[in-house]
Amino acid sequence: MAKELETLVVASKIKTAIKDAGCNTGGDAVEAINGYVHWLVSQAAKRAEANGRKTVRAHDVMIAD
Repeated sequence: MAKELETLVVASKIKTAIKDAGCNTGGDAVEAINGYVHWLVSQAAKRAEANGRKTVRAHDVMIAD
């Protein structure tokens, strides 16, 4: 059984953003987005640490356009 992750996202804000994009929100969408945010935080922290820092900066969050 997978460990439940602490909620880092505001479900109502995500649902509104999805609605504003013209789509409906599936029952598992918010949980999946929350999991992705946890992964992003983890990756950013690893990148900061790999660069000898304890401070996560914007460039540690690697998002391509």
